[in-house]
This record gives sequence, structure tokens and C-alpha cells, in this order.
Amino acid sequence: MKRVLLKLSGEALAGDKKTGFDEATVTEVAKQVKVLVDEGTEIGIVIGGGNFWRGRTSETIDRTKADQIGMLATVMNCIYVSEIFRSVGMKTEVLTPFVCGAFTKLFSKDEANECFAQGKVVFFAGGTGHPYFSTDTTTVLRAVEIEAETILLAKAIDGVYDSDPKINPNAVKYDSIDIQEVIDKKLAVMDLTASILSMENKMPMLVFGLNEENSIIKAARGEINGTRVIVK
Repeated sequence: MKRVLLKLSGEALAGDKKTGFDEATVTEVAKQVKVLVDEGTEIGIVIGGGNFWRGRTSETIDRTKADQIGMLATVMNCIYVSEIFRSVGMKTEVLTPFVCGAFTKLFSKDEANECFAQGKVVFFAGGTGHPYFSTDTTTVLRAVEIEAETILLAKAIDGVYDSDPKINPNAVKYDSIDIQEVIDKKLAVMDLTASILSMENKMPMLVFGLNEENSIIKAARGEINGTRVIVK
């Protein structure tokens, strides 16, 4: 693939600690991405903020402010992960939809394309810049904007199931599923806004487990043990 958008969950990057960062996990992700970059694949990355903050669980903070804290959590994640990427030999840039002083550059499609032309891995931090929109929605939006071929959705669970495998031991995993079925059955691939945006813009997804060996490399090469989310 020429250009893909990789979505990483913040919780997955925290490893067994469940919060903050697990450097070994992040370094392993960086090494896999470097293999793909060296092969000529252009990679954009969105990272969730759940290893620091999940605003929707707060009952006391105003939702808008809670979401703003979550946006800043994703900025911290992207700065950290981008530096780990640099440590293994990649060039990176962190783009945000709002000004963060000298920490990041302001997002635009032109800026992103210029970064890709320079061989950089581009991190899309700060969500959409607006409350009430998740990093799932950010992922699809940025993938559409940069004209990615597909979304690589690296999760703690190794694909899309007909029910929660943590609760139902008899849950069945889909090898492939249409995005319309995901929406109709409200399957937990992405939130509803992101799923509809994916359907309307015909943006396919590959859903797989981050913790499987070389899972990102395999997914980018189309060799996944997870689920293909098909759009028509």
C-alpha cells in the first residue's frame, strides 16, 4: 500500500500498566512501522488518549472541558510516540487542528502531504479540535482527507466479533464484514459517527490485534488474522 492511516489505542500503548506508556510496546510498534516506511509506505497515525483520560466517564466535569483534556492527552501521546519513532531512525511530524506553540504544526492537507513527501511519519494529534468527536471519528476524517488507501485499526481485541468476547466466550469473529452490517448491528469497531463517515466516504478498514507478532506489518501487506471491514 502506498499510504495508510494507522489507529493505535492509548490503552494498548500502556501495556499491562493500563496507564501511561510501556516503552517496550511503543518501541516494538516503531520497529514495525520503520519496516513499512523503508519499503516506501506513507503512514499517518492517530492515537487515542485512553491511557491518560477518558472524559466520558467523568460525572462532574463539563463534557466540553472533559473532551478538551482528552484532546491534550492525544497530543502528549503523539509527541511521546513520535520521539520513540525518531529513536529507531524515522523522521516524524506532529500536526494538530489547534495551535500548540512550538510543540506541533497546524494541520492542513497541504502540510500533511508535504511531510509525506519528505519521508516523514505524520501524527495527527488533538482529535478534530472539537468536543463530542472521538479519535475514531478523527481517524476516518484524516484518512479521507489524506486519501489513504485503508485504515489499519490496531486494537486490544484481534478483530470484529458478533458480541463482546470478554463477556461471551462463544463470540464469533468475522473474517470480513460490510460496514453497513457493522452500523446495523452496532458492533464495537468504531463509534457510530466514525462508522457512518467511513461508509459515506468508502474508507475500508483492517481490524487486528496490536499484540500479535508483526501485526502492523502483516496488516499493511494484507496478511491479517483479524477482520476486513468492507465498504461498497
